[in-house]
Amino acid sequence: MTSEHRASERLNSLAPRRRTVVKAAAATAGAALLATPFPAGAADEAPAFLHGVASGDPLPDGILLWTRVTPVAAATPGSGLGPDTEVNWTVATDKAFTNVVAKGSVTATAASDHTVKADVRGLAPATDYWFRFSAGGTDSPAARTRTAPAADAAVNNLRFGVVSCANWEAGHFSAYRHLAARGDLDAWLHLGDYIYEYGTGEYGTRDTVVRQHAPTHEILTLADYRVRHGKYKTDSDLQALHTVAPVVAIWDDHEFANDAWSGGAENHTEGAEGAWAARQAAAKQAYFEWMPVRPAIAGTTYRRLRFGKLVDLSLLDLRSFRSQQVSVGNGSVDDPDRTLTGRAQLDWLKAGLKSSDTTWRLVGNSVMISPFAIGSLSADLLKPLAELLGLPKEGLALNTDQWDGYTDDRRELLAHLRSNAIRNTVFLTGDIHMAWANDVPVDAGTYPLSASAATEFVVTSVTSDNLDDIVKVPEGTVSALAAPIIKAANRHVHWVDTDRHGYGVLDITAGRAQMDYYVLSDKTKADATSSWARSYRTRTGTQKVERTYDPV
Repeated sequence: MTSEHRASERLNSLAPRRRTVVKAAAATAGAALLATPFPAGAADEAPAFLHGVASGDPLPDGILLWTRVTPVAAATPGSGLGPDTEVNWTVATDKAFTNVVAKGSVTATAASDHTVKADVRGLAPATDYWFRFSAGGTDSPAARTRTAPAADAAVNNLRFGVVSCANWEAGHFSAYRHLAARGDLDAWLHLGDYIYEYGTGEYGTRDTVVRQHAPTHEILTLADYRVRHGKYKTDSDLQALHTVAPVVAIWDDHEFANDAWSGGAENHTEGAEGAWAARQAAAKQAYFEWMPVRPAIAGTTYRRLRFGKLVDLSLLDLRSFRSQQVSVGNGSVDDPDRTLTGRAQLDWLKAGLKSSDTTWRLVGNSVMISPFAIGSLSADLLKPLAELLGLPKEGLALNTDQWDGYTDDRRELLAHLRSNAIRNTVFLTGDIHMAWANDVPVDAGTYPLSASAATEFVVTSVTSDNLDDIVKVPEGTVSALAAPIIKAANRHVHWVDTDRHGYGVLDITAGRAQMDYYVLSDKTKADATSSWARSYRTRTGTQKVERTYDPV
């Protein structure tokens, strides 16, 4: 147990808890930027846990716990207001907290937006635990978490939820609710775009804002990013998922700004919107405050977790170090001086894949690594697809924001997998708002006569618009027309669904890794139902995807 999370024996002597709720004003975005002094009597208000609790980054002996306390009504996210508040945490083996195994306290301050984390160690591997926080006599909700298996443990099975791309204004987060209801997840992976940075109605929702986010303007400052994170954390479906299993998260571009790179972003105007370095720093600070994620190498999100002898999971940061995206046709996508990963991260990834002694090597990968040529789509489909991918609407056969725009990095990585006979590498990907099941060919032009180096499962968006939303046609219409053309131009693609929203469930045994794809009935409905759509698996040693006709 770290010194900052000192043992707090006074937990046992606390007075009976008051489960009171601060006034509703604390939950409204309008109060987020209050600059007035605390109202009279504020010191008498009971703290509240309005933004839920969460856990993340499971280790064999530990877990990272997170919450945000609202000590007084004025201390809304991003306000900079509110007193220092002691927050106690408790971990037990049972929901009733009769068998407490760890406890401590940490101080929530305005400097960290009253968010707190406890990096709890000394726990047993592969074990379910319950945790909660308390402050000023008020308890948070109780939540379940789970540690990772011991590093040398023989593990028969692991199951992960997989999600990406959740635009608050585009719909409800029913995908999170349905994942939470399963009750069988060892953890869940968020592959990026946990939040979106745009102002109201500016991204994806076109003529329909299902529910308005906060602040209503594009987020630029530290206070803005805090308010937006805080708004997301009030979603009941998101809170529900955070209370049943630990999350393993990486960021993509919208945690910063659309099509972000190391020195800027497509959705950032230097000068008019301030300096990119300041905006990037603000976004990163808010992310680490509000997410149950351990800052890893160089203060980014790239890091590695291990789940016994079955899986290791390398998580990539593909925004902090990348070169600026280029237009297609000038040859610079192949420039060896341009990078997606940065030299240090690529070397780290290659070394980890080579030295791994687990059966499976998973790579949390925010943008698609499989090559993608658009093919001969008609103009009425090509233009919306180009819009979704951020391409010029005249139509080009490449999305330079993903690995296609940085082919030297991809070539080096895939050659490394082949030359070192590294098997069972599976890329888990978000970003593109479509579901895919792909082989990852060494040479797409000669595939399938040439080799596949790995496989890739891409999950669709939770709510962010995909092709049927953009074209405004019934769900499934575009896929019926576009999928055969995309597959014909990309022989390594086994399946693509351009139209639906949902999530994935990745189930892993020694013999295979299987992704079950689930879709929602209607993202605009808070009570949307979920149904199984398709399943694909890769069997050990094959480096190829195949369809299977039942979910696990």
